[in-house]
Amino acid sequence: MAALQQRTIDLIRSHQETLLAAWAGNLAGSAQAQDGRLSARELDTQVREFWRLFLEALSAADVSSVARAEWKDIRRFLEELSRERVLKGFNSSETASFIFSLKRPLFEVIQQGYANDPAQLGDQLWAISELIDQLGLHTVSVFQKTREDVIQRQQEEMLELSTPVVKLWDGVLALPMIGTLDSQRTQVVMESLLQRIVDTGSEIAIIDITGVPTVDTLVAQHLLKTVTAIRLMGADAIISGVRPQIAQTIVHLGLDLQGIVTKANLADALALALKRTGQTVTRTAR
Repeated sequence: MAALQQRTIDLIRSHQETLLAAWAGNLAGSAQAQDGRLSARELDTQVREFWRLFLEALSAADVSSVARAEWKDIRRFLEELSRERVLKGFNSSETASFIFSLKRPLFEVIQQGYANDPAQLGDQLWAISELIDQLGLHTVSVFQKTREDVIQRQQEEMLELSTPVVKLWDGVLALPMIGTLDSQRTQVVMESLLQRIVDTGSEIAIIDITGVPTVDTLVAQHLLKTVTAIRLMGADAIISGVRPQIAQTIVHLGLDLQGIVTKANLADALALALKRTGQTVTRTAR
């Protein structure tokens, strides 16, 4: 990276009010500052805090790389800013523009200061451009990592919501499955179901696959794993919702579901579960 000269740093310091005004104006005129997600006060506070840290870092002995210890505080500031922008719904380009919009004001000041020295002008423009690019790339990198974490957490929450464990009766739990059953979802299913078995002391767990569109070898293996885990907890498992098409598929694939009790619908599975637990349901006279 090209080195910033002390003359350039002095230029930036002596023109900081002009730079701040131009930078803040660029940001204020952007769409992100006008759609209500970020107030003018918040933006002004962020601009001034970044500028304070930026000047401190420029005063360090070596400003060749933003990965150095001298830039630790400004890196932390940009990381917090990126996380905040993710949660407010900003995209990566909107977030990065916070840094990149500073380039033009800096270029204008440097061009004025080195107007009579073209050779040094090119060198210093390149140096400040590299510096801002590094800060911008760090901001984007943190933004993407934070967004990936948020998406992962949302997916996990959706998996938990899509696999609710319902108490149908004393000692009887039901897990209605909707959608495709894959390895990740199977893990969530087993964890939530086994924990509920422990919490409620249930004897029977019904896995209802009425909402599962297709059953192939992989799905059957996941079901077998879940049933095995339930049995290891000392409970019995019943699979309900085995439609004619699914039954034919299981036979066609030659899948071995021996030893696993299956029922055509949830009502039949519940009736069997009540019978196994020594309970009966009778219709009262109207």
